[in-house]
Amino acid sequence: MWLEMQLWMIIMLLLAMDPAKLIRAALYALSPTNQPHPINVVAAAPFYSSYPEMTDFERSELHKWAGDARNYDKDEPYIEFITSPNNPDGVIREPVVNGDQGKLIHDLAYYWPQYTAITSPVNHDVMLFTVSKCTGHAGSRIGWALIKDKEVARKMIKFMEVSTIGVSKETQLRAAKILGVISDSCVNPTLDNFFEYVQSLLTDRWQRLRQVVKANDLFVLQKYPLQYCPFTKKFSESHPAFAWLMRKGSEDDCEKFLKGHKLQTRGGEKFGSYSSNVRISMLGKDEDFNIFLQRLEAIQELPDGN
Repeated sequence: MWLEMQLWMIIMLLLAMDPAKLIRAALYALSPTNQPHPINVVAAAPFYSSYPEMTDFERSELHKWAGDARNYDKDEPYIEFITSPNNPDGVIREPVVNGDQGKLIHDLAYYWPQYTAITSPVNHDVMLFTVSKCTGHAGSRIGWALIKDKEVARKMIKFMEVSTIGVSKETQLRAAKILGVISDSCVNPTLDNFFEYVQSLLTDRWQRLRQVVKANDLFVLQKYPLQYCPFTKKFSESHPAFAWLMRKGSEDDCEKFLKGHKLQTRGGEKFGSYSSNVRISMLGKDEDFNIFLQRLEAIQELPDGN
């Protein structure tokens, strides 16, 4: 039985042409077909901004977006997205809805040691991964799912077959080569460890951002606990791919405020949160990130708060 389950997991790796389609495939596979109305889909705010659109885009009769998981109180079947570490705020997440009729999708796109401590092996019914968030090769467009239930796996495979007509062999070979090189860097002492190198870059960026935020005293950043990572054998804080920034002492639109200072961010309302929050990418080019810090540091609050 264990070997059979592993075989299904490997098959899913080969069929995940587009990581975004994996999400839609999981929704399709987990949605009951014998219900009088679509199953509700929820995620705790702030949630990945594409979840609502991906859930409702095809206007499927199988599932519909139902908003913030913290506000969900219906006594009926539901699907909950658990993104951990979370996009946009980098927090490690657990299920929020306390119900016995739920089906869970664990989106682990950012569960890699350069972003957060890998505190324990993951062992969930539906787990989604993507090459792009691990290595930065977004153009390869490949992800994989680990599925415990054989029937769910079959349905996901069928969805991927119909929607993509298979996976590009070139894409598979490229992704396999990239992951192989990264794996080698973790065990070969003559090579620079990929995860340690990226973590050092992110650590530096986060330290510099926190220094700027502390100095101008206009904003608040999400804080993360110190955790031990068995993979790196070190204690460290999380250094997420995005920074979740809040304008201190104001409920005004932070995205609009920063745009007035020539800073491009994404407003909190896009993630089901407040407009006083924004998401900032920590993964851009060095030149762009340096300019961002310079402009953020130069901001001085005016007397009228605008």
